[in-house]
Amino acid sequence: MLELRNDNSIASLAPQVGQSIQSLKDEHEAEVLDFLSAHPMLTFVMMGWINDNGLVSQLNRGNFYATRNGRGELDGVALIGHVTLLETKSDDSLSSFAKLARNCPSSFVVMGEEERIDRFMQFYAPEAPQSYRVGRELLFERRSRVHCESSVPSLRRATLEELDLVVPVHAQMAFEESGVNPLEVDPLSFRDRCARRIHQGRVWVCIENQRLVFKADVVSDLAEVNYLEGVYVRPEDRGKGLGTACMRHVTNLLLSRTKSVCLLTREEEKAAQSCYVKAGYKLRDCYKTVFLDQNSNDSEN
Repeated sequence: MLELRNDNSIASLAPQVGQSIQSLKDEHEAEVLDFLSAHPMLTFVMMGWINDNGLVSQLNRGNFYATRNGRGELDGVALIGHVTLLETKSDDSLSSFAKLARNCPSSFVVMGEEERIDRFMQFYAPEAPQSYRVGRELLFERRSRVHCESSVPSLRRATLEELDLVVPVHAQMAFEESGVNPLEVDPLSFRDRCARRIHQGRVWVCIENQRLVFKADVVSDLAEVNYLEGVYVRPEDRGKGLGTACMRHVTNLLLSRTKSVCLLTREEEKAAQSCYVKAGYKLRDCYKTVFLDQNSNDSEN
């Protein structure tokens, strides 16, 4: 069992890995962001949440921790909680964070670069690392604006009056991804999270005749990279070029204030991948999502 010292480091791990493990506070924010910014295409979710919420916030749905080497320099940073995310320089840090996640009762999913998550799971579950449900995602990115042959006049930011159109669609996408329906297990909090993102001006929609036709959420809004999630096209409009046109326009708009726009899509979603390629995106990396606890009482999104 892991034990916290009064200085918020985890004492029981230090003799095993030769590192100090620290529960991060808001005063560490600048140092942590500097560490994470070295590889923004690997850390865009953590950086986005820190930028929005700070290091210490219930909105992060977990706690941020750091490992340090013998010189006191950051060797790893991780969010341990409902969603576990990490950036590390060594296996020692991976091992330390795996022990934290294993002892965190709210841990539900861990996601990140495929090779790193494979290594993490060897520490998390050394006896049965393949016994968890696993998803493989492809990271697509676009760095420059592209020509749009036709306009999408109905494409705009969602308003709070349209929350009831956005919530069920986003919930269904979360269910398809995780197997957990947030409207059954945590409806109020899920609705609040959707409303907050709309209030931030980060949900782009096309709405026709009071029906949601297209949706895309900006989860991380950073100068280096914007991360899109929850990209949706109404089933009867798929394969007609609408999704491609909307993605081209949304990405062009975002690239006026960020250097890169990226998104993740499941490996089996070939139609979505084709849409993103037509919209100017390029495949950059492979990610992996491991669902640690299928009995979680919370939703991923």
